[in-house]
Parts: sequence; structure tokens; C-alpha cells
Amino acid sequence: MGAVGHSADEEQEKNETEMDIRSFSSSHRQTQNAPYIHKVGVPPKQNLLKELTTTVKETFFADDPLRHFKDQPKSKKIILGIQAVFPIFEWGRKYNLTKLRGDIIAGLTIASLCIPQDIGYAKLANLDGQYGLYSSFVPPLIYAFMGSSRDIAIGPVAVVSLLLGTLLQNEIDPIKNAKEYRRLAFTATFFAGLTQATLGIFRLGFLIDFLSHAAIVGFMGGAAITIALQQLKGFLGIKTFTKKTDIVHVMHSVFSTANHGWNWQTIVIGLSFLSFLLFAKYIGKKNKKFFWVAAIAPMISVIISTFFVFITRADKQGVQIVTRIEKGINPSSVNQIYFSGDYLLKGFRIGVVAGMVALTEAVAIGRTFAAMKDYQLDGNKEMIALGAMNVVGSMTSCYVATGSFSRSAVNYMAGCQTAASNIVMSFVVFLTLEFITPLFKYTPNAILAAIIISAVIGLIDFQAAILIWKIDKFDFIACMGAFFGVVFVSVEIGLLIAVCISFAKILLQVTRPRTAILGKIPRTTVYRNIQQYPEATRVSGVLIVRVDSAIYFSNSNYIKERILRWVTDEEEELQANYQPTIQFVIVEMSPVTDIDTSGIHALEDLYKGLQKRGIQLILANPGPVVIDKLHASNFHNVIGEDHIFLTVADAVSSCSPKLAEEDV
Repeated sequence: MGAVGHSADEEQEKNETEMDIRSFSSSHRQTQNAPYIHKVGVPPKQNLLKELTTTVKETFFADDPLRHFKDQPKSKKIILGIQAVFPIFEWGRKYNLTKLRGDIIAGLTIASLCIPQDIGYAKLANLDGQYGLYSSFVPPLIYAFMGSSRDIAIGPVAVVSLLLGTLLQNEIDPIKNAKEYRRLAFTATFFAGLTQATLGIFRLGFLIDFLSHAAIVGFMGGAAITIALQQLKGFLGIKTFTKKTDIVHVMHSVFSTANHGWNWQTIVIGLSFLSFLLFAKYIGKKNKKFFWVAAIAPMISVIISTFFVFITRADKQGVQIVTRIEKGINPSSVNQIYFSGDYLLKGFRIGVVAGMVALTEAVAIGRTFAAMKDYQLDGNKEMIALGAMNVVGSMTSCYVATGSFSRSAVNYMAGCQTAASNIVMSFVVFLTLEFITPLFKYTPNAILAAIIISAVIGLIDFQAAILIWKIDKFDFIACMGAFFGVVFVSVEIGLLIAVCISFAKILLQVTRPRTAILGKIPRTTVYRNIQQYPEATRVSGVLIVRVDSAIYFSNSNYIKERILRWVTDEEEELQANYQPTIQFVIVEMSPVTDIDTSGIHALEDLYKGLQKRGIQLILANPGPVVIDKLHASNFHNVIGEDHIFLTVADAVSSCSPKLAEEDV
């Protein structure tokens, strides 16, 4: 009896063992035959405060500005703190005679260019010539101590001068109320500097990036033409001229005075020296070794023309001259800034606009030359330096100064080594203000007009406009909108159009993101846009859609409706061709960097809408932020964990057996 029982137990155990072996073999064969499907990893939960801190750090402190202070003794931290505010104490320790020689040559070269330009730009801002020179004396000194760029040459620039002059004269007549006009100019300069410094201190420099490159190209080109047209007054010797800046009013003012307002001697002087300046610029571009020819040409033109007018007394024949430039360095203007009253808000508004434009130009120039010399430019430090120099400048009779592209290019080609070239230039301007300004008395206005025209021609970038047309038609619309706005309406309207179109593009891209249908590249497991890759084949019964944007409240409804439209269009086409209908919709989410509550609700609505049509929604490759929020919202349980895959290939492999079963 015991033997029989024992034999039966052994037989049962043997049968169970064989069944386990067969089960294992079957499972092993299935594992070998079926593709291995990776599951989407869910990131570990983070502390809310830590997550918020990380987000803020990446937004405002992505460059980790305090990294140099870590693990340093207190004395070292103080030194590093001073160097952070005043970079001159950092590069000054390594300064030597070789660098000094390069900076002296560069400083002298840009001084010869800036002095005549400054006088002309001041006229453009409806200020006396000495205020342009003042703005090339104090601000460059401040920047040399605080700026981080080695190549930027600081001073007044044409576009900002025109913008400031246009906005200011809309508030105060610069001829009838010259004193109040100057006070408003200093007030605007103060708030321009305050705006720039504030953006730097609070690390909000990314705001200036909202003005697109295309809009800047159009705005600069339009401003260049407007500036050149404004110079026709001095170029033709016209005494009464329109205050409007648009091309229609300017040309009407020019031709209405053709019979009695033009002065032929002035025209001869202007044309002669404009030809000389353009020829000098051509030589400088043709051969980089002769860059100095274009740099010193304006000063040579001023010297020769002034001497010619003086010995011939051409001013008696109707040739308009500068007449007087105040001698001496910058007087204090602290008491002239409006800190109360109606002009306070006007100065603030004008200052913010002028400060942002000046900042955009300076940062663009700084980045350009930093890339050419392969060094890093701290944008926020630049903003603080530019802001500080304009705040101090507003208290020393300066108007808004910034980086000049033409002077910075000359500075670069002259071999500048550090920001000390600005100190050299400033010293030359100081000597000019102290000893030479009386000699400018007989300088003809036509020369200043010719110098400005030759300088702003370079702001019209045809090649950039053509490239913008080839790359992005919407960018070209932004470029032309800003251009025609400046030329046919006004500088401020052109700037407003540039900003509006830039924001419109951002809103359009955010609210109407691109979606694409994907197909399988032959002999691979790669799925790509069927429009870009015509050889990519669609999977029968499966619609694969990629969303090329984060899913936010602004675009979530559009994305949901766009996918449903894809489904409707595909089903109609499949039914017309008697092909199997769609059973699965796979949404490729690798480009989806983030999703908010509205996005989650849109996915839920999409899931329900597809379920009513008998279609299963599947997600592929959601990122860590997205998958975390899908779990937090419990959407992963709604759709099912088995319908979220790491890759599109895994998702398709999962769908294929089910499609095969239904076909059987």
C-alpha cells in the first residue's frame, strides 16, 4: 500500500516537472519570437520646493553665476565679488605693454572716427554737438571698468539718436524750449540706464530676445534710410525742414524747397566728401589691412572742409556751419533730471524704449565679436554695465550711449586687446573738449550729413534680408513690416510693428504647433514624417501622429482637434480605397517637453473621442516631465499602463498581433 502510494506521488511529481519544463520552453520560445518591449520609466518624486528651486535656477541662473564662489575663503570671495562687478580688476592683473600698444592704436583710431560722428549724431537727437562728445567721454570710462566685452566701442549711435530725437520732439520743441528739451533728454537717459541695469540685476536679459533677428534687420534698415533722408537738410543746405521722419513728408519738404532753398556750394561740398568717404570705406572693405583709411576718413573730411570754409568764408555764401561747440568737459546735470511732474512719466516711457533698443544693439554687437574671438560674454553683466554708464551719463550731461557697430568693427580690426581702448578714446575726446572744440566752428553741416550717411549705409543689410526670405517667409514679413513701418510712418511705429510681429510669430508657433503623420523607413525600426520621407510606409490599421510642441492651455484644444481631423481624413481615404479602418492612434510624444492641466484634459477628451469610434489611443516616448504629470493626474490608469510605450516601434509591435488576430 505504501509502495503504491509512493509510486503515485513520484508519478505526479514527474508529470508536474514535465509540465513546468514544457511551460518554460513555450514561454522561452515566445520570448525568443516576440520583440522585447521596454516600459517607460517614471522619474522618482521630487521635493516640491527643490523642484521649484531647480526651475527658477534654470530660468534665471542657468549659467550658475555663483559657481566661482563655491568652496572659497571669505577673503577670496570678496575679491571675486569685486571682479564680478568690475572685470577690469580681473583682466588688469594680466595687462602688459603688448596689450597696451594694441589698445592705444585701437583707441586713437576709433577716436578719429567717433569725434565727427558724435557731433552729427547729437544733431540727429536735436542736441548741440558737445552733448555727443560728452556721451563719448564719461560712458566709455564707466564701461571700461564694468563691461565684459573686449571689443565694444561705446558712444552715441545713429539709430538710438534718431529714436530719442523723434520721441523727445513729440513732447517738447527742441528749438523753442531747448532747456526743457535737454532736461527731458537727461531724464530719458536716466531711465534708459535704470531699465538696463534692472534687467541685468534681475537677470531678465532674455526679454530682449523676443525682438527677432528678422525684425531687427528690418528696423535697422528702415532707420538707416530714415536717418539718411534726415541728412538731406544739411546735405542740400535747406534751412526750414519738416519735423516728420516718414519718407513722404521728408521728400515733400525737400522738393518744395528745390527752387529757392537749396545751396549749390553746400551740395558740392556734401557730394565731394561723401564720395571720398564711400571710396575710403570701399578701400577698407577691399583690403582689411587698410581698415584705418575708412576710420580716419571722417576726421580728414572735417579738417579739410573746415579749413576750406574758413579760408573762403563760404558761410557768407549760405553754407551752414556748426558755429559753436561748448568748450570744456561734462557739466553736472543731476539737478536737471525730472524726478517729479508730468515730464517724469514721459521721460520714463521714452527712456524704457530707447534703453531696450540700445541694449539690443549692444548685446548683439558684443555677442558677435565674442564669438569671433572665442570668449564668453555675460549678457547680464553687460546690461548692468550699460545701465550704470547711462545712469552716470544722465547726471553728467550725456544722452543714451551704447555699443556702436561701426566703431566696434574698427576697434576690432585695429587690434584692441581689452576694454582699455575705450579709455584711450575717452582721453582723446577729453582733449578735444578741452582744447579743440573751438576749431569746429567753421565745420559745414554738409560734412556731418555726409559722415552720417556713409555710416548708416552699412545698416541696410540686403544679404540678410534675402537670406531671411529663403529661410522663413513669416520672418520676412516681420522684416518688411518693421522696415516699411519706419520708412513710411515713424521710427516708434516701426519699432512697435517689429515687436508686435515678433510676438505674433511666437503666439502663432505656440498656439498652432506642427503635427505630422509618421511612416516606417524601410528595413529599419525608425518612424519619420511621410512628407519629408516619401519612402516611409504607413502601418495598416495604425495612424502614427507626432506632436512637435509642448502641450499647454494655449494649444491643447487645437492639438486634440488636429489629431481627430487626421483620423477623419484617413478613415475617409481608407474607406474610399476599401482598406482596413484605423484601430490604433499612436501619438509620438518625444518633442512634447511639457504638458499642463489643459493638456491632460485634452488627452482625456481625445481618448474618449477615439473610444467612441472604436479606436485605441496609444502614447509613445513621453518625456520625464510628461510621464510624471500623466501619473499625477491618474491618466496612465485611464489609458492603461500597457498603452504607454518607450518607442513607436514598441507601440507598433504591440498593435500588430492584435491586428493579426482581428484579421483572422
